[in-house]
Amino acid sequence: MNEMTLSRRSFIRTAVTAGGGMILGFVIPGVPKVLAEGVLPEAWKDPAGGAEINAWLTIDKNSIVTVRCPHTEMGQGALTSVAMMVAEELNVPWANIRTVLADANRHVTQGEVYVNMSTGGSNLVRNRHPHIMQAGASARERLREAAAKKWKVTRDEVKAEQGVLTAGSNTGTYGEFAADAAKVKLDAEPSIKAYGDWWLVGTSVPRIDVAPKVDGSAIYPIDVRLEGMVYAAVRACPVPGGVLKSFNFDAIKDRPGVIAAVELKQVKEKLANADLRSAIAVVADSFYRAKTALDLMPVEWDFGAGVQYSTEGMDAAARDLLGKPAEHFEAVRGDPLPLLEAAGDKVVVGDYYRPYECHATMCPPTAVAHVQTTGPLAPRVDLWTFTQNVAAALLVAADQSGIDPQNCYVHGTFQGGGFGNGNGVDVPRQAVEISKQVGRPVKVIWTREEDTTQARTRPPIWSRGITTLGDDGLPTAMLIRAVGEEKNPAYADRGNLNHPYMVANFRYERGVVPTNIPIGPNRAPGNNSNAYGLEQYIDEVALAGGWDPLDWRIKMTEGNERWQRVLLKMKEVCGFTTDLPKGRGMGVAVVESHGSTVGACVTVEVSRRGALFIEKVQIISNSGYVLNPRNAEEQVSGCVAWELSHVLYGGLRVQGGRIQNVNFDNYKLMRLPDMPVVETIYANSEDQWWGGFGETACPPTPPALANAIFFATGKRVRSTPIIQHDLSWS
Repeated sequence: MNEMTLSRRSFIRTAVTAGGGMILGFVIPGVPKVLAEGVLPEAWKDPAGGAEINAWLTIDKNSIVTVRCPHTEMGQGALTSVAMMVAEELNVPWANIRTVLADANRHVTQGEVYVNMSTGGSNLVRNRHPHIMQAGASARERLREAAAKKWKVTRDEVKAEQGVLTAGSNTGTYGEFAADAAKVKLDAEPSIKAYGDWWLVGTSVPRIDVAPKVDGSAIYPIDVRLEGMVYAAVRACPVPGGVLKSFNFDAIKDRPGVIAAVELKQVKEKLANADLRSAIAVVADSFYRAKTALDLMPVEWDFGAGVQYSTEGMDAAARDLLGKPAEHFEAVRGDPLPLLEAAGDKVVVGDYYRPYECHATMCPPTAVAHVQTTGPLAPRVDLWTFTQNVAAALLVAADQSGIDPQNCYVHGTFQGGGFGNGNGVDVPRQAVEISKQVGRPVKVIWTREEDTTQARTRPPIWSRGITTLGDDGLPTAMLIRAVGEEKNPAYADRGNLNHPYMVANFRYERGVVPTNIPIGPNRAPGNNSNAYGLEQYIDEVALAGGWDPLDWRIKMTEGNERWQRVLLKMKEVCGFTTDLPKGRGMGVAVVESHGSTVGACVTVEVSRRGALFIEKVQIISNSGYVLNPRNAEEQVSGCVAWELSHVLYGGLRVQGGRIQNVNFDNYKLMRLPDMPVVETIYANSEDQWWGGFGETACPPTPPALANAIFFATGKRVRSTPIIQHDLSWS
């Protein structure tokens, strides 16, 4: 039988072409062959041509505007959001907008022309809209100035609207004046519009990246193919913190396709996130051959001190810390300790735990690197990689290769998910080092097992609440004690320390337990794990005092406009009640994170035998304003799916310092038939501030679910994954 060379993506692309194709609003970055002419193209130039008005955009003679997006597109809508903000100020028809991914080399070597290329923390719109929109406003004013000079009028007399310039009887398109506008230097940069004074922002716009993802033309790092490229499978010590002792390449060197074994040497004993970790790689002419050979090659590890750690050991240590005062504390208001001591056992106590959780991105971490130390283009590095910050990846490539950043290029691609994992630099650094050693372009792919073991996971959180109640059933004193891990213990503070409930006497304490598992950001880091405990505990406190949990939250946040909007809207539209038949329940939770206040109301049904059915999730968001309601709804659904997966089924188990459940056979995710109905409801303050959206529906969803389960079954689910608990009732 002839070898089948038609991939699924090629089939889709062919089928779409045969059916008439689509008009795309996104120009796919090319995947160049090795350049042989010695001419380095200006990678930021619009492939279709056009005059560059500023670093952010070009306009061609047909008034087609190509916007350069400096932020990674990993499914959250960066391409569309950046284009909308530029188009709003430029005042150009949306149909005339195209986008490309901005060039990291230009940013790094020309004074950070895009201000910031990092994509994370739900920052893209909420914190970066001023300079992005200002780029559009600046281009608009340059066009007006160019027209004013030609027509011999003042700039104030020139109107710029929907791609057309007018002044009296004079008229012309943006395309006609683009070349002249590119030469204009303004005396002062213009201000952006006042909040809410928009024609495009706030309307629902389809995502620009949908078409290439549907027709199969979207390029991810794993799709990149270069002339002469080889493949590398990499393995670091299965006990994080351990190092390579020895390997026997002779045992596999004669296997088909095997080219080399490359040791990745750790140069520091105590590693920062950006440092190269000890590992071994096998290079071959296909990934399958590289991985198979690596699996067969004898390797000896020095596991180090990490072998002492386990889930059970950490849990025992953390629960011991929950029972005694912590060294780190903050007396937020008053002094609750005398009141708690005087109350004796007449207190409301609740303990909660959420374990390590992985990122589980759809596309495993991948990088393609080509390091050229000889030849007409040398020295030069080209990199295609899994990253949420292409500029940071470029600096990693420069550092690892020893080549000046001027000669390093990171080529933008789509990302198959991120969730914070794409902030790591392990894979691009490994790819650059391996390419440097073998002298060829190399693609490094982490297996799912390697990703789960080596990527920086969401850290565990243990928490305890202790509260006394007054005669009105409301708290008079509250202590929240949390325990996190030692590498970034402040994750335990988020939400626990700064919750909005105005208890007269409130104290927060934090303890830490040692661990060897690497941790890092993971979609709403800190807020997620902490909210699971805090917002369930708030329900416990409310019910102990005889209060409806929603009414309690409204009472305890009086005067807090952002929270009141969400809570009152929830009371208005969700129909929350604690009086449903046994087996049915509704639960609520509200969390502030990434500049937004977001509530969740979850409705569930639980059978007598404990089968859980999530009927509906209602998300009420106050993000100040909404850039694109359609995209916001998609983000909300994604947040709900993400969190339900982890809270229902997730949780990494550690034994002997290594993670035990490293693939989807034993770290399950939610399946499509289990996805509940999700309703997105807005309760926006619209008061001169903008919050985030990409992560903010995550934190309230799990505790609202757990609270709903309590009302359905009478059982309080104090730890995750929920699926491990017996939810049956009688």
